[in-house]
Amino acid sequence: MLIAAGLIACILYLVSLKGKPAVSDLQLGASSAILMDLQTGEVLYEKNANEALPPASMSKLMTELIILDLTSEGALGWNEKVKTSAYAAEVPGSQIGFEALESYSVRELFEAMAVHSANDAAVALAEHVSGKETAFAALMNKRAEKLGLSSQTIFANATGLSSEDLLPFPEASAEGDTEMTAKDTAMLAAYLLKKYPEVLDVSRRSSVKLANRAKSLQSTNLMLSGMPYAFPGNDGLKTGYTVQAGYCFTGTAKQDGRRLVSVIMGADTPEQRFIETGKLFQFGFKTDGLTSLIGHIQSKLGIQVG
Repeated sequence: MLIAAGLIACILYLVSLKGKPAVSDLQLGASSAILMDLQTGEVLYEKNANEALPPASMSKLMTELIILDLTSEGALGWNEKVKTSAYAAEVPGSQIGFEALESYSVRELFEAMAVHSANDAAVALAEHVSGKETAFAALMNKRAEKLGLSSQTIFANATGLSSEDLLPFPEASAEGDTEMTAKDTAMLAAYLLKKYPEVLDVSRRSSVKLANRAKSLQSTNLMLSGMPYAFPGNDGLKTGYTVQAGYCFTGTAKQDGRRLVSVIMGADTPEQRFIETGKLFQFGFKTDGLTSLIGHIQSKLGIQVG
């Protein structure tokens, strides 16, 4: 009788799912993806989430975490001045566009890195903190181990650029490439948001203005309010792109007191990473409680219920 009662309860619950989102309805154009509830840590959806892939600038989330750790501990001041090196000035990709021997505050460089994904800012901060980017990369890997990220996640530099991108620079950290899993990336983002929620005060900004620069640096997150792919409640978190990584995005959004964290890796176009993130958010905010548990099982088994 107990077994029969259990089966009836399961049938009734599965019937109640009719009309609710099904994981199998999510057809994502990405190599890897994950969706997580920040408060509970529950995984609502995953696709190849344990596969190590190049994350591009999403790895700057670890650079952000280390800077926030140091400022929180008092070991680094937000108004502390950073002298830029020739390597930092010449590193490719998204930039502030400074020259060697210019001076910026830690806060200015942090905001340029978080909002505009400035590689030169990330290198300048890494060199200021550790002397050489090599030492900073070691610090990143030590912090990853402390966080409990998997052994598949390896940080090779402060920016997420590929070793091929950095071949002309003997000062660059490692010969290898940074690799992360979508799950580890989501775990890192979730930890960052819980420990330093003030990071959202930076990531929600559409642009940043540096004291000695004429032009503002625009956000790379096109899901913010007023942007082409705006999603209600989105206020972060980090884009990424290299040829090897494709287009990536670690996103977060909050609706009705509930915050989700998503990761898209290996999208084919810059727009696609935001479109796919929107699909995840739409699914996630319609899914809660036991429904999300069923959804997680569906994603594992590749089945649709209801």
